[in-house]
Amino acid sequence: MIMRKLAPTVLAAAAALAALPALGQEPTGKPHALGTGLQRPVTSHAADLVWLDDMLLVIIGVIVVFVTGLMAYTIWRYRESRNPEPETFTHNAAVEVVWTAVPVLILVVIAIPSLRLLDAQMTVPTPELTIKATGNQWYWDYEYPDEGIEMSAYMIGSPAMDGQNMLTDEVRAQLKEYGYSEDEFLLATDTRIVVPADTNVHLLVTGADVIHNWAMPAFGIKIDAIPGRINEAWFNVSEPGTYFGQCSELCGLAHAYMPIVVEVVPQEEYDAWVAEQVARREESSRVAQAPAVTAAD
Repeated sequence: MIMRKLAPTVLAAAAALAALPALGQEPTGKPHALGTGLQRPVTSHAADLVWLDDMLLVIIGVIVVFVTGLMAYTIWRYRESRNPEPETFTHNAAVEVVWTAVPVLILVVIAIPSLRLLDAQMTVPTPELTIKATGNQWYWDYEYPDEGIEMSAYMIGSPAMDGQNMLTDEVRAQLKEYGYSEDEFLLATDTRIVVPADTNVHLLVTGADVIHNWAMPAFGIKIDAIPGRINEAWFNVSEPGTYFGQCSELCGLAHAYMPIVVEVVPQEEYDAWVAEQVARREESSRVAQAPAVTAAD
């Protein structure tokens, strides 16, 4: 009878646990309510990072259970009522060898995939597109050296942009204008990086004033932007979409207000975007070089 009453509860709990991975996977590219895990990876090394994190969680879990059980057994087995006269030995050579060798083996098991992943992250394949990101207090500058495109990205509603960081009606209107939803406030920027899908993107990162950090969780990238130094990373995303990141190095008063937005689009859309940016640049250059017309003229 008891089992019959408990069955629906057990089944409901099992269903909830089974749904947790799905909750952790959607939506892609940004944090979401009740999310407790890593964002769903969309690059090869981001997937490897998630796998490594899961493996470490298993290892840590086994160690915690073993140590907790060993402590509980020791407390029970060697309590004062059972051992009124304490033992007088000081060490055990076999135990000392085991507790030294086993952690070394565990570290080796962890180190091998870690070093392989680090090598995959730092070995940049032949780039098909290069982007330079420069961190500033408190916004990002971006350059496409081969296309001659330059732009700055400010958080919509940031103190650096318009002196406020509240979700006012004006900010709501700006979010709608730039194609964002209200829940993307504090993540949205007025301009965004646009890259084609299935393309090796070489990312150069530096800082203009203090140390910043260019972090994009779904890509598995977190790299320091250091003044006077250029660090590099790379990514290749096959899944079109909009992805959100943040500066992840404490860089001053408005550190929390310099997000990163990357839009991955099909190649033809990227080509159209580049053409539009180049046309705007040429138009701005033409206007700037045009002779001024005075009232006397």
